[in-house]
Amino acid sequence: MSRARELPRVAISLGDPSGIGPEVTARALARLDIRKLLRPVVFGDSRVWKRACVDAGVRDALPRVKPGDAIPENGALVEVTRLAANQAKPGRPDLAGARAQLAFLVAATDAVEAGTCRALCTAPLSKAQVNAAGLAFTGHTEYLANRFRRRVLMMLAGKRLRVVLATTHLPLREVPGALSTARLADDLGLIHSELKRLGVKRPSIAVCGLNPHAGEHGHLGTEDQRILAPAIARARRRGLRAAGPFPADSLFPRAVDGGFDAVFAMFHDQGLVALKLLHFRDGVNVTLGLPFVRTSPDHGTAYDLAGTGKADDLSMAEALRWAARFG
Repeated sequence: MSRARELPRVAISLGDPSGIGPEVTARALARLDIRKLLRPVVFGDSRVWKRACVDAGVRDALPRVKPGDAIPENGALVEVTRLAANQAKPGRPDLAGARAQLAFLVAATDAVEAGTCRALCTAPLSKAQVNAAGLAFTGHTEYLANRFRRRVLMMLAGKRLRVVLATTHLPLREVPGALSTARLADDLGLIHSELKRLGVKRPSIAVCGLNPHAGEHGHLGTEDQRILAPAIARARRRGLRAAGPFPADSLFPRAVDGGFDAVFAMFHDQGLVALKLLHFRDGVNVTLGLPFVRTSPDHGTAYDLAGTGKADDLSMAEALRWAARFG
């Protein structure tokens, strides 16, 4: 059996046709080290992909196939849509392009669910544009959770820090009401099992306090004592190496220095400000809890960079590397 036959097929949704997703995908797949790891199956649009290869300065080497066709040995571009030029202009999002980006995601996920591909890597799309097109959509993570009826968690990871979020795209005022002892304890179990699946033998997990100074013994909020601490205690009784709740401002330096394998943050910006300070270029978004590996770069559509040839593909390359390694 040839080496190529042993490589995993990774389904890649191309993201917003007017954003940087197509360009960073094209450039990342042109990296020799990435192509040695996987067979790419890109779900997108031929016109968009051709332009992305030009913008990225790389060769357009993927054969085209229709949805449902057999995938060639070394990968392919699956033509989910046929957008007109004015529906996919760089930096100028269009409602047809908004509907297309969701179609790319659905088709790529279909391929993983059917077993055609082993892992899913998603280029950035615009939640605002998808909703403007009349399609209710909260985000990749929420879509996959609903589709597979799984409790999932968002983890952003780099070489020095892993951060898992208890809540994702919620207004800050809604965060306390979304937390419960039972759910947080179960989430700690999920983090533990997923870290083991990703190669961490004895995961240690630090929990961020919700309030400043982890509530300062109830003087700055009672949620840390009432909700978080019992969840940690419950996880520890199950044999998990969980600790906290710790003040977030002093916890992250300890984690970066190797004190913990992952930090469990209570809300989006609490965790991701620290992560992106360290891993803005190479961070990877990993969805924990799915029956397959799903990754994405840790950035958005960046309309201001689309079509300029200046978009950095490192995060997309790392997302593809994770998908190939763990898929």
